[in-house]
Amino acid sequence: MSKNLDQVRILVVGDVMLDRYWFGDVSRISPEAPVPVVRIEKREARLGGAANVARNAGALGVQAGLLGIVGNDEAGTEVEQLLEGGGIRSYLKRDEAISTIIKLRVIGRQQQMVRIDFEEPPTDTVLRDKLQQFKALLADYDVIILSDYAKGSLVAVADMIAAARAAGKVVMVDPKGDDFSRYTGATVLTPNKSELKRIIGSWQSEEQLSAKAQALRAELKLDALLLTRSEEGMTLYTDGAQYHTPAQAREVFDVSGAGDTVIATMACMLGAGAGWQEAVETANRAGGIVVGKLGTATVTHEELFPSA
Repeated sequence: MSKNLDQVRILVVGDVMLDRYWFGDVSRISPEAPVPVVRIEKREARLGGAANVARNAGALGVQAGLLGIVGNDEAGTEVEQLLEGGGIRSYLKRDEAISTIIKLRVIGRQQQMVRIDFEEPPTDTVLRDKLQQFKALLADYDVIILSDYAKGSLVAVADMIAAARAAGKVVMVDPKGDDFSRYTGATVLTPNKSELKRIIGSWQSEEQLSAKAQALRAELKLDALLLTRSEEGMTLYTDGAQYHTPAQAREVFDVSGAGDTVIATMACMLGAGAGWQEAVETANRAGGIVVGKLGTATVTHEELFPSA
């Protein structure tokens, strides 16, 4: 199966971010306020949000493209450079009216001390251009991942799903928010526990969860619903069936970006012709590897398929 990955073409669309990490030493408390003083010794930048999904797909050896919006600024240029370095085809739109979304994390003694977010929603004109370009790109890709971080880049998500499905594409969505109806007709949604709970309410048993999840899947006309459950593993709900795979127990160092790894890996496997069960098992294995790394990280082809 792994041998086919270089033939798979995946287009990631969504909220593009730049993750900045400032690493430093903490040796004293500030005299101005009861907070630690971090003396910065190293800086790092990584692709975040939808760009991290594309980065994860690219790391597995598929042909990955990214459609999103950045500001016409230094951070937007850095995103472009990182995409190029990762072999990802960039279809980024520059929006003169906004700044690129940045998440700045300050790390002291291997612990995140604070996260500072810079963000503003894109303008209507750029969003309209993006929808047109999305439709034009569909013919070049097999699997579409819509990575929604609720930052405003996927306001036309219902139109995107309809166009992609009409073109016969597999459409995977990492959802956000209180209303999943806009994702109706997608192939699969991949919510985590808290995201699903906002939609279907809490559950008291596996039977109740299964009934509620299947009802939602049918209502949204999805082929499948994949619930990611952290230390409890993952559960896939398909028509009349469900499949659970337990978490791959490892030392958990950092869960940020694990959902990006899971959806990217699953997209790669489905694009290569794997069935649902094999795709979920492989994605679960990839998630287990990536949580053992600091920050938004990726899993390589060699790590996921060591004997290939």
